[in-house]
Amino acid sequence: MATAKELNISPVGRVEGDLDVKVYMENGVVTRAHTQAAMFRGFEKIMHGKDPQSGLIVTPRACGICGGSHLYCASSALDVAWKTTLPPNALLLRAIGQATETIQSIPRWFYAIFATDMANKKFANKSLYAEVVKRFAAYVGTSFQTGVVASGRPVEVYALFGGQWPHSSYMVPGGVMCAPTLKDITRAHAIMNQFRNDWLEPVWLGCSIERYMQIKTWDDLMEWVEENESQRNSDLGLFIRAGLEFGLDKFGQGVGKFLAYGTYLHKDLYNHPTIEGRQKAVISAGGFFDGEKYHPMDQANVSEHVSHSWYENQADGLHPFEEPIPVPSTDSRNLENSDFSSKYSWAKAPRYMGHAAEVGPLARTIMNANPANLDHQIQDPLFGDIIRRMGPSVFTRVLARVHEGPGLYLKINEWLSQIDLNDEFYIKPQEQDGEGWGATEASRGALAHWIKIKNGVIENYQIISPTTWNVGPNDGENKPGPIEAALEGTEIEDPHDPVEVGMVARSFDSCLVCTVHAHDKKSGEELARFKL
Repeated sequence: MATAKELNISPVGRVEGDLDVKVYMENGVVTRAHTQAAMFRGFEKIMHGKDPQSGLIVTPRACGICGGSHLYCASSALDVAWKTTLPPNALLLRAIGQATETIQSIPRWFYAIFATDMANKKFANKSLYAEVVKRFAAYVGTSFQTGVVASGRPVEVYALFGGQWPHSSYMVPGGVMCAPTLKDITRAHAIMNQFRNDWLEPVWLGCSIERYMQIKTWDDLMEWVEENESQRNSDLGLFIRAGLEFGLDKFGQGVGKFLAYGTYLHKDLYNHPTIEGRQKAVISAGGFFDGEKYHPMDQANVSEHVSHSWYENQADGLHPFEEPIPVPSTDSRNLENSDFSSKYSWAKAPRYMGHAAEVGPLARTIMNANPANLDHQIQDPLFGDIIRRMGPSVFTRVLARVHEGPGLYLKINEWLSQIDLNDEFYIKPQEQDGEGWGATEASRGALAHWIKIKNGVIENYQIISPTTWNVGPNDGENKPGPIEAALEGTEIEDPHDPVEVGMVARSFDSCLVCTVHAHDKKSGEELARFKL
């Protein structure tokens, strides 16, 4: 006789919180799951009626870990709306900012957010458990502090050009508000070299970046692990060996469809920004992979569903340009007794061509394996091979995230060397009414801003963050979002310590601060109320 059980886990997030998960189990296996974004942010409301350039100041505060990505989108959306001209130097410095913010997140996320779960007692009977605990245990692991400290180096480069990190505003429509010197470029190279010499090569890879970049298939990767003791015992080598031994490749599959907007606009191919011209200009390719075929990325195929979201004034399945400013519904106040057959989350449910789609590093690495990528775009077949042979899982999702580091390092150094100190960094645009779309690939995946400007002010502003894609609720057809789908089929060994649920969610790096008031959960006391 089947034994049914429900688990309510709150919060699931570690650091970037407010993700609640409800799972339904039979005989210890998750049969259905609901993800609940328990906090309303309302940045669209904040932006309504403001000066168009408010987005450059306000939206980077949407997140303390990927504010540069929001700035990238806000400035890019205005570039399109105002029909700006972007000098090559501006595109290079924007790419450097985005890439340094992304690469810093890799060791910080791996050690502080994900890998500590591998030290859970669930895996105590595994042969590699003692070594995993020795290196990856929170705070006391031998690699924990090294990796977290090293993660601060790349954003020092960001701060050189952006003035500060996080919450910089150096990207503006028409270019960037900085004029670096040769000393700045030299220092940036030195900082990145320190990142490589302190952590990336000796601790993480156990080899040179150049050797690692030779890996093209899953078999190549397995041969690399066993090639010598340095690589086998590197932190990456340990993660691969332990991840497979611990069975991380056996759960957390998800919807099996992937979306990336692409990012890093080529310095000579996006000097006159348009929505239509963006996709051919990106260096990290965009696209939609339906599990079998690649499709071109077109923002017109994006829609948001709200049947299960706490909003009142919105039809289902609208494109962001057509979405109204959100109005919270009254039933959102009863978080403790949510009706999961109705509205149960502050997150909306984005869809691409009607499909739930996973976004993030796994999606990016799959797009980089597309044989149709253009000559200037990244061409890396590794995850095309991995996804065909192994499919998505907690393991492949984490492996994709850490795989990006060496390639990003090389790109950052390449772009630094291309800056022409004698050329311009900014061309003043002409303000005008219009519509704009700006997108990038934040550390966690596809991020985009849509803006409508009328009579010189913002008529509508919409943000869809990576976590909205991944953590969104059911859509109008009651089809689950990516994390909800990834939790299905997961075997929970100990309901009192459901680490498996956390590992699935954290493999996506769910970050709710972008997606969704504060209240005292224990007492139910309202802490603050603001009238907009």
